[in-house]
Amino acid sequence: MNKNQKRYLAVAAIVFIAFSAIVFAAPFKMNVVFWASYAFSIIAMGIQIWVFKIAFGGKESVRSKFYGFPIARIGIAYLTIQIILSFIFMVLAAVVPLWLVLILYVVALSAAAIGLISTDAMRDEIERQDIKLQADTDCMQMLRSQIDSLPAQCEDNDAVKALENLADEFRYSDPVSGEALKDIENDLMALMSELQKAVIDNDAMGVMGLCKKTGAVLTERNRLCKLNKNK
Repeated sequence: MNKNQKRYLAVAAIVFIAFSAIVFAAPFKMNVVFWASYAFSIIAMGIQIWVFKIAFGGKESVRSKFYGFPIARIGIAYLTIQIILSFIFMVLAAVVPLWLVLILYVVALSAAAIGLISTDAMRDEIERQDIKLQADTDCMQMLRSQIDSLPAQCEDNDAVKALENLADEFRYSDPVSGEALKDIENDLMALMSELQKAVIDNDAMGVMGLCKKTGAVLTERNRLCKLNKNK
């Protein structure tokens, strides 16, 4: 176990010991309602170990652990509600029917389980969308990085200006790619390779011509990107 897991288990153990000490020290009537309340509270404490595991265990990314906080909050909220209900029904153990206590406890447990499962599924979907978005923006990010580095490598002032204008066009272009843009983005990558070669060869006229051509293809790419989003 890592340090966080050990801390979490230590807190769970402290809650268990404190709760047990209080309920057995208090003059509660120890009938079936008392024992049902005690059992469901212990179950709620045990569930926290599973909650912590699915919320923060297994996945190493900081983003994944951040998305685990809503799961942990549901677990803690359930535990808090269960302990409060347990104390209330332990006090009223002599007059409250067992069936009512069991119904409330089962409803609370079921609601918590549904909430945990739904929130975990939502986190998985958000992480999937994040991964997809990252993959969809990789192409444009790479092209932006390439064009941003070229003006400093060029000596001709007019060529530098053309490169800087093209870099601005890339900077303000939609970063998200898609299957419909694959071919035109491949054209952009090929043009960028030619542009890099022209800069290395110190071919100012070639650089300016390629900047104009690349800009035209980029404009068409952005038009297609907008059309696909409007579908």
